[in-house]
Amino acid sequence: MASTPEEFRFGNFVGSLIWLILIVLIIISLVGLPIIFVILFYVPLPPVNGEILTPYLFLSMMVDPTRTLPIIKFLIHTHLFKLVVFPGFTFAALLAAATIFIERKFLAKMQLRVGPLYVGKVEGILQLAADGLKLISKEIIIPSGSDKPIFWASPVAFVAAAAAVTALIPVAPGWVVANISVGLLAVFAILGFFPLIALLFSWASNSKYPFIGGLRALHQMIAFEIPFFLSALSVVILAGSLNLTDIAKAQHPFWFIFFLPISAFVFFISSLAELERVPFDLPEAESEIVAGWLTETSGMIYGLLQLGTYVKLYALAALFVVLFLGGWAGPQIFPQELIPGYTGEKIYNPVTVNAIFWFTVKTFGVIMLFLLPRGINPRIRIDILLHTGWYKLIVLSFINMFVALALIYGGVLGPGGLLTR
Repeated sequence: MASTPEEFRFGNFVGSLIWLILIVLIIISLVGLPIIFVILFYVPLPPVNGEILTPYLFLSMMVDPTRTLPIIKFLIHTHLFKLVVFPGFTFAALLAAATIFIERKFLAKMQLRVGPLYVGKVEGILQLAADGLKLISKEIIIPSGSDKPIFWASPVAFVAAAAAVTALIPVAPGWVVANISVGLLAVFAILGFFPLIALLFSWASNSKYPFIGGLRALHQMIAFEIPFFLSALSVVILAGSLNLTDIAKAQHPFWFIFFLPISAFVFFISSLAELERVPFDLPEAESEIVAGWLTETSGMIYGLLQLGTYVKLYALAALFVVLFLGGWAGPQIFPQELIPGYTGEKIYNPVTVNAIFWFTVKTFGVIMLFLLPRGINPRIRIDILLHTGWYKLIVLSFINMFVALALIYGGVLGPGGLLTR
């Protein structure tokens, strides 16, 4: 006789959640804090407000908010924090994880389906964590006759290349990991590695289906790399700089998408091809070549490639925001003081928080546009793909580039222009 499933009760859920929090706090108190205290004796600590920081002083500052804030401010402005946490890899990975869940629910609603529902009780919100645990626990199968060093190194290189692109994207004034003068060129240089990594991985798999998918990825790069670069060159002409921070600042008070709509369209289409998303998912065409260059992947090798793909999706959406939508520009909606009347040392900067908010909102909006074609468009043939890249998008890129030159030499935009005075 089949047993009936236990009825879900909200009170039991809250009780189990409280027990979980208590257990975590006990573990932190009995294990975590002693380990941290021991480590502090061997880690050089920075001076704070002219006072030499010791492990005892550090722990006292942890329980005293007035003394904790200087340490937090020091840590969040270090290069390590920017690289690892924000706006670096952790921030990009969290947005990528949110994108995976949103895409599954978004496409389900478009196609009158339910999507993830049960894991986590509330709209399947923990389905992503369940899938991650499943991939971690699954066996990694290496094809016989494969080139094992390249097979193992390619997924790591894929994620590293995606993280390198995010390191060049400014999310707010002063908040960028690598603010180099030729940031846009560096972005395109890194993006050129992705099809090569796919081709190397597919070749190392020693299987015909992945190799066909890798060759298709290389064809897409050849077809769309030139219009991809030319569409961004129009932005460089108007901004007069290859630095991404300067490009974002140059769009005050008018975003470049109003003057370069054709370039924005070409950049968007080329980004879809770069991401290998519908209708340009030929390298991963399930109905033709199983799963393309991902056919021989399993376990966390597949998980790393998916993580790199969605981090890359965030990076290209953020790049679109910086080039055409003014970057972090937006009306000031956050108050000057988070806690009214508090006059102590502040970690809250309303301008920075406002910039991060608008950058994130714009980026998520562009990500949704990237997700949309998967639910409404079929896959195109490879001859149409090549014809679109070589004949149509290149011509459109040149048209908007000439428009950009006309705006500069006509005195409308640029230094001393009519709209930039």
